[in-house]
Amino acid sequence: MKVPNLPPAVPPGEEMDALLATGRRQLTALVDAVLPPLCPGCSMPVGKQGLVCGVCWSRLSFIAEPLCSACGLPFAYEVAEESLCGACLRQMPSCQRTRSAVQYNDASREMILRFKHADHLHAAPIFCEWMYRAGRSLLEDCDLVVPVPLHRWRLFHRRYNQAALLARPLAAKAPRGHLAVDLLERTRRTASQGQMTPSERQRNVRGAFTVRPSARHRVSGANLLLVDDVYTTGATLEACARTLLRAGAARVEALTLARVVKTGA
Repeated sequence: MKVPNLPPAVPPGEEMDALLATGRRQLTALVDAVLPPLCPGCSMPVGKQGLVCGVCWSRLSFIAEPLCSACGLPFAYEVAEESLCGACLRQMPSCQRTRSAVQYNDASREMILRFKHADHLHAAPIFCEWMYRAGRSLLEDCDLVVPVPLHRWRLFHRRYNQAALLARPLAAKAPRGHLAVDLLERTRRTASQGQMTPSERQRNVRGAFTVRPSARHRVSGANLLLVDDVYTTGATLEACARTLLRAGAARVEALTLARVVKTGA
């Protein structure tokens, strides 16, 4: 009796992956049908979730080499490797390296404010892709990914921590990194820093963070990556990094979605 040619058996794991992939495609199609994909900057319709319209895209300024090797400030001219900006030459920050995806300008500001305050959470995946490209080497070197925490009352009113939403998928991309949302605690409700000078920002966040006692063993000897939405003067990241280093961290680095770049810097 001749045995018919049968297709090779699909390993159970691959079969499950195929089913999950199909399910994700169907869910995406359903979401797009009910909630048409919109640009995170201007809310104009786009082809699929995670895209930015052409107008908003053209207004974004992505940060690329050459950079200050410490704080990640973009230079306007070619420099030697491992060069430092003037601020880092005067005083090295506690974060060994900081990298950011885009400059904080009119286009990115609108996207980030919608993400933070208007529940535009559909922008998180594309923001994370930008951050991954900017900070891939930092993610490869870290043990724990630590979002900058909100004070519990601000978290109650906002309902979510935007830094944690960015940190979760980034931690999933880190080869050995794990998300640690409960590592740092903001113990003092600091004032909004929007209109503060750099020195006022430093005073505002001084002593505002602590490592939770139950997490101290995770900090000791670890390489940590702080994640936040916007780097303005670096005061918040500096306060967090100092707290972690005092608790025994081996190294602290930082990755943000955007950073303020002063004209002529």
